[in-house]
Amino acid sequence: MERDQLADFLRRRRGAIRPAEVGIAEGPRRRTAGLRREEVAMLAGMSVDYVVRLEQGRSSQPSPQLLGALARALRLTDDERNHLFHLAGHQPPPGESVAGLARAGLVRMLDLLGDTPAMVVSDLGEVLAQNRMSLLLAGDHTGFSGDRRYLVYRWFTDPAVRAAGAPEEGEHQARQLVADLRAAVGRRSGDHAVARLVGRLRAASPDFDRLWSEHEVAVRRADRKTLLNPRVGRLVMDCETLVTPDHGQLLLVLTPADAETRERLDLLRVLGVEEFTTGGSGTPVR
Repeated sequence: MERDQLADFLRRRRGAIRPAEVGIAEGPRRRTAGLRREEVAMLAGMSVDYVVRLEQGRSSQPSPQLLGALARALRLTDDERNHLFHLAGHQPPPGESVAGLARAGLVRMLDLLGDTPAMVVSDLGEVLAQNRMSLLLAGDHTGFSGDRRYLVYRWFTDPAVRAAGAPEEGEHQARQLVADLRAAVGRRSGDHAVARLVGRLRAASPDFDRLWSEHEVAVRRADRKTLLNPRVGRLVMDCETLVTPDHGQLLLVLTPADAETRERLDLLRVLGVEEFTTGGSGTPVR
């Protein structure tokens, strides 16, 4: 681990990013050209103290998970992200589709979408990155480990996950998740890790086992779903999916389907801005 070079690299990248690029209002009294340390900490889901120690060359070796979070927070390109891993004494992840790191280009698209909720998802349903509006809308989905990384696994094993959606849409969402997973399994023919995931799901959930046996296959491209947000209530969202050429990662974009949802989404946005500017905890990033 090259602590001094890592510290210098992080300081320079932090100073090179304008707050507006990551959805943070600059404000009239701002004296810092780039991001503040507390803003990097908020975006990466880590303590300010740890960011300070990293930038001062006093930290322990960061884990690959923390490096991935920093890469997203600092909007690093793929080459910059790989350099970050090298400086920290780790080998960069070997492949985009299984690395658990969102592609740099997709992360930048999240920023460009601004107040439109969006997230980057792997072909197996692991959320790799979310913009702030997505966090306010649906909460943090990036901090899970093991099988719980995958939405399909949480859906069929954790009743609280289904409770976040409209009950009348439960069967439709379940079928869609299973059909989408089967399409991914077909693309990953011979991948034993994916086959074992399916086996664990069939053992853990009779409902999943029933739907899997029906052999429905469908790639998710567009959908409408109802979310029950604890702060503003019921939101009906249209979901559009953009897929990378290798189908390894997807960009999910959610837009309000009606005027009432648009108003509630605007209210949620205001609540989020007020929380950040007044020092509230907000929705955790990780």
